[in-house]
Amino acid sequence: MALDSLAILHVMRSPVGGLFRHVVDLAAEQTARGHRVGIVADASTGGDRADRMLADLAPTLAFGVSRVPMSRELGLSDWSAGRHVIARLRELSIDIVHGHGSKGGAYARLVGAKRIKVYTPHGGSLHYSRSTAVGFVYLTLEEFLAKRTDLFLFESAYGRDTFAAKVCDPKGLVRVVHNGVGASEFEPVIQRPDATDLLFIGELRHLKGVDVMLQAITRLNGQGRRLTATIVGAGPEAQAFRDMAASLGLADQVTFPGALPAREAFARGKLLLVPSRAESLPYVVLEAGACGLAQIATAVGGIGEIFGPDAGLLVTPGDAEVLANAIVQRLDAPEETAAAASRLKARIAEGFSIGAMTEGVLAAYREAMAKP
Repeated sequence: MALDSLAILHVMRSPVGGLFRHVVDLAAEQTARGHRVGIVADASTGGDRADRMLADLAPTLAFGVSRVPMSRELGLSDWSAGRHVIARLRELSIDIVHGHGSKGGAYARLVGAKRIKVYTPHGGSLHYSRSTAVGFVYLTLEEFLAKRTDLFLFESAYGRDTFAAKVCDPKGLVRVVHNGVGASEFEPVIQRPDATDLLFIGELRHLKGVDVMLQAITRLNGQGRRLTATIVGAGPEAQAFRDMAASLGLADQVTFPGALPAREAFARGKLLLVPSRAESLPYVVLEAGACGLAQIATAVGGIGEIFGPDAGLLVTPGDAEVLANAIVQRLDAPEETAAAASRLKARIAEGFSIGAMTEGVLAAYREAMAKP
């Protein structure tokens, strides 16, 4: 296998969220560095935005983009999806098969044969516990697949340590490579005249803590602080959160514009809330931090690795009172809030770039290829 130009196939399930962005950025940058790259992704999810992004990216990749139905849960479609990945591996003479997320990682390692098999969890199964039936199944499968993995690439030290605690101590090569953002993302965002006090951006599901945000706004109403909020995103619990906002009497304070590009969304709010109950290394924190948007985030996953010395500013997840108090503190101390945002921007510029991410991934590939 040539080390100067690698043949790389990225495999993922749903083209949404941070996982999708990571794969797109990585594939584009690897291509720019002279490597031959392809992507396999689910054909049934992602929506129009993912369709457009993949259609734009495909002509620039040596191996293009192919899509096949992949179910979120274990099912019969796994057989046809697995066969599709096998066919792509054979016809393209791939050196590296890099699986992203639980499903992408499973396909890559089950059918990767003697190629270098790489796995990046992106959270996935690591959000589960063995104490639940579903968690037991997923984490047991992760333990089985770990034996077939040449290289583990974790987005955070937290992800690495969680894998060791919940699954097993990996026997393959283990490296931590943080997500990164591009140079253009450090340009400031101009706030819209109708920007709300608070902003949320992400998948609308329980894990992301939107309910906690709504409860915190209700608490602040009770204290005489009537704040407005924009909740950007789509997801399985979108309607449930709309209903919750209405039931709490927040219909005229909270708007739900749906999914939007990150920078367009950043212009719609003055203080970003990231009230997640669990995370890996969320792009929204990096993207918002890069453009200088002030934010309140929870102390979960690898978020503390992004904040570094300011990790003490992170709040406890799942606690509406704590979140409400943090909102008041940030709004009542604008100079301190702006200074913290400036420090975070500088830290992200120094250590969380797409270039550094790609170089770290490629260096890890080469390490894995060099091992006996």
